[in-house]
Amino acid sequence: MNAIQSHATHSGRQSGNIKVKDREGAYHDVEWQKGQSLMEALRDHGLPVLASCGGVAACATCHVHLDPEIIAKLGEKSEDERELLEGSEAFDPGRSRLSCQVFDLSLLDETEVELAPEDS
Repeated sequence: MNAIQSHATHSGRQSGNIKVKDREGAYHDVEWQKGQSLMEALRDHGLPVLASCGGVAACATCHVHLDPEIIAKLGEKSEDERELLEGSEAFDPGRSRLSCQVFDLSLLDETEVELAPEDS
């Protein structure tokens, strides 16, 4: 279990909703269930998150931008995640995360998730 996964049980909540801004600027209310990663919640809602690697932090096709305060609460990125994000055209050091590595979705209830632009 990595540092991010260890946060998954802090709230005890079983579900919630996240406000997500897609790449065209439209907003979606995405329901999440305890145990899901952010990538799974986005994909299950039908948002265009490719997630080519299936959620093992081996690609950056689930790249999102989060509020810097939330980034700080999620803990450190793994070296693999950091390298993938830094190689993305849409990398924002204070806001970028791979959604497959975000497990405590209760932290996102009071903030906005933005799908990062796709790399060309």
